[in-house]
Amino acid sequence: MATRTQFENSNEVGVFSNLTNKYCLVPVGGSENFYSAFEAELGDVIPVVHTTIAGTRIVGTMTAGNRRGLLVPAQTTDQELMHLRNSLPDEIKIQRVEERLSALGNVICCNDYVALVHPDIERETEELIADVLGVEVFRQTIAGNVLVGSYCSLSNQGGLVHPQTSIQDQEELSSLLQVPLVAGTVNRGSAVVGAGMVVNDWLAVAGYDSTFTELSVVESIFKLDESKPDAISSNLRDTLIETYS
Repeated sequence: MATRTQFENSNEVGVFSNLTNKYCLVPVGGSENFYSAFEAELGDVIPVVHTTIAGTRIVGTMTAGNRRGLLVPAQTTDQELMHLRNSLPDEIKIQRVEERLSALGNVICCNDYVALVHPDIERETEELIADVLGVEVFRQTIAGNVLVGSYCSLSNQGGLVHPQTSIQDQEELSSLLQVPLVAGTVNRGSAVVGAGMVVNDWLAVAGYDSTFTELSVVESIFKLDESKPDAISSNLRDTLIETYS
């Protein structure tokens, strides 16, 4: 399903959280509303870990990960690393990355199979991404933007990219990633889709300003309705929306 929340009046949910199929990272000191958006859906399935990264709460901007691993910047403290190791499942590899472009969530966009990365990322970082996350790595831009993590949101089912991505680029990226892509927005027209939402194979959480139309595009491209058993209720809701729109 697709749901909405905000972190201390910010709709940039992807800046403050990182969601994969095996774990979810959220910052410390947020409101109950923010946490409940995740815990209500994930609480019994995967760990929701409250943490800081390098002393900051922008855990989504600073980290990149998937079901196999988690990459954190070199500035991450030993205490934070220990907390993550204790909180995450044992099979998740956690790796500090010595990288000049240290906001890893902005420069890496990945699912469980493929990663798109900033064209100027270090060669060693590229090898680490491939090794720790177990993915194929491609240096790419999205609609001319080098911050692929900010302008693309990706799961194993689909992807949402910057609204000005050309059809040709969408097709090229789609064949690289082997998932369907659509150009769109979140948070009432925001192009920074990677910063504005997080997604895994059964849940998307976007900012509070996201419209019903934006959420329905998210549910459709990430195939979120298909992954939950009560598709009847969503069909019913669609009918209601059509009736009132």
